[in-house]
Amino acid sequence: MAKFTYTVRDLEGKIFKGSIDAPNKNQAIDYLQSKGVMVIDVTAAVMSKGVFGFGASKAAIGSVKPAGHVLAFFAEQLSTLIAGGVPLVRAIKLLGDFSSDKYLGPVLVAVARDVASGNTLHGSLAKFPKIFDYTWIAMVQAGEVSGQLPESLMQVANYVKSNEALKSKIITAITYPGVLFVMAMGVLFYFVAGIVPTFAEIFNDFNIDLPPLTLAIVSISKAVRNHIILIIFGVAALITAFVFAIKTPTGKRLWHKFHLTMPIFGNFIANIYYERILSTMATLLNSGVSIINVLAVMEDAFAGNVLIQTAIVQAKKEVASGKSTSESFRKTGMFPGLMTEMMMMGEESGRLPHILQTLSKFYTEQINQFIARFSALIDPILIVGIGAIIAVIVLSIFMPIFKMSEIGSNM
Repeated sequence: MAKFTYTVRDLEGKIFKGSIDAPNKNQAIDYLQSKGVMVIDVTAAVMSKGVFGFGASKAAIGSVKPAGHVLAFFAEQLSTLIAGGVPLVRAIKLLGDFSSDKYLGPVLVAVARDVASGNTLHGSLAKFPKIFDYTWIAMVQAGEVSGQLPESLMQVANYVKSNEALKSKIITAITYPGVLFVMAMGVLFYFVAGIVPTFAEIFNDFNIDLPPLTLAIVSISKAVRNHIILIIFGVAALITAFVFAIKTPTGKRLWHKFHLTMPIFGNFIANIYYERILSTMATLLNSGVSIINVLAVMEDAFAGNVLIQTAIVQAKKEVASGKSTSESFRKTGMFPGLMTEMMMMGEESGRLPHILQTLSKFYTEQINQFIARFSALIDPILIVGIGAIIAVIVLSIFMPIFKMSEIGSNM
């Protein structure tokens, strides 16, 4: 009998670690799975010192996550090599040795050595949680158990590509308006702190009565120039207080609720969550992961929003008690009726993964339409808005000049 350390997740989503005696690793895994838990990792209690290579510790390797397209390419290539008959360890080592990514290469070499020592692929990948998240682990584990690892890896690749494509669209949509806004704020600050004071001194030398608009702009300019340090510290203090506030349980919940309910962008953000939930569920179910384990994986995957995470935890408990997936999601009150009704249709027809994938495409289209409209409208709105502010400042400067010219013509 050998001793193995294990990490498992129960139906409530809680992580447990411990040790077990078993003749070999496979029997240890079989025993743990018979207890109804999701096996995350099983490792021999005494590990070879050279598993992670000389001169590099496990903590150092895998501390930086490679770009999404790099991980997608790895999953695709590994799927192709395994499907072509290349042994798993050799395929992983080959991809690690010839990886063009300096972060992923050492990780794959370490994974290959770990698998060669007798560990499962999903168990080896789980040792690098910053790179391979719970979705990766669940799908790879399902592929190993079902004997369809190449297919599962290809689904992983498609899932990662989908995520990266969505991120790319969002970043592209906000980059140009963001740069334009920063440049406009810079020009505005230059007007207020540099140009207005110069004209204010000229007006003061002529000792003329300034219009109310000019007085207001001059006052703002003086406040910015005389109290710039205080303003910077004040803004920094407000930002710091806000950051600390949203880290508290109540503050985090309110902030995440605001994400989903804010004007204009709230529905857009909610649609992103719905699309990610649906595509993740469809991908995991297609890989053979049970619905309980799917929800357990999603509980961690959607920790970025407390409300969404809480709803998934609630749905998982309902499913564990015998309720259908659609009914469980409906009872949370967090998800739209279209989503829960389509889930019910999928369950009744026995095509839940297909229905979920179809619905995720619907939300993807909603997201794309919003991005297209946002990109078309935000640029002219910013230009007109900033232009109007600068026009007011310029007008406040020229009004006294016109008054001075009138005085000079009457003399």
